[in-house]
Amino acid sequence: MPTELRATAIAGVLELISQPFQDHRGAFLNAFREQEPAFAEAWGDRRIAQVNLSRTDRVGAIRGLHLQAAPHSEAKLVRCLRGRVWDVAVDLRQDSATYGQWQAVELSPEQANALLIPEGCAHGFQVLEANSELLYLHSGTWVPEAETGIRWDDPQLAIAWPLPMSELSDRDRALPFLSGL
Repeated sequence: MPTELRATAIAGVLELISQPFQDHRGAFLNAFREQEPAFAEAWGDRRIAQVNLSRTDRVGAIRGLHLQAAPHSEAKLVRCLRGRVWDVAVDLRQDSATYGQWQAVELSPEQANALLIPEGCAHGFQVLEANSELLYLHSGTWVPEAETGIRWDDPQLAIAWPLPMSELSDRDRALPFLSGL
């Protein structure tokens, strides 16, 4: 079955819902296939510059909200391989009608969904199930000097995280508020 593409309230932030093939042996899922219409529409002509895996052990842990600043902006396609996460995109594109707004989608292998976060949007997530693993496709390479983000608890954003925060890196604690960008 083809992948379904769902638009969100933020332009360019898209949820992709795939249908795995299942039989008595298990399941097979196309995590990304450039010629499939939904992937082609969502990803466009971007290249895949890197693929990353992450595992987060503790329920309630938050990673983010991260992005690469221009001119090193990148799109990300994020898929949960194990567990469940609450995945968040925040629009930080100055010229966007939805600047400062956020969109969240629960990702899990059972839902077989992914979230596309376009260039200029920050990304983060909260772990809903222990030992959650994510697969990321990035359209750009990591440039340490371009790495930035905003605070997960920014009152201007008022992100409705589903669980109390249990763990956060020192780097994420030091990120600026939206008003400081």
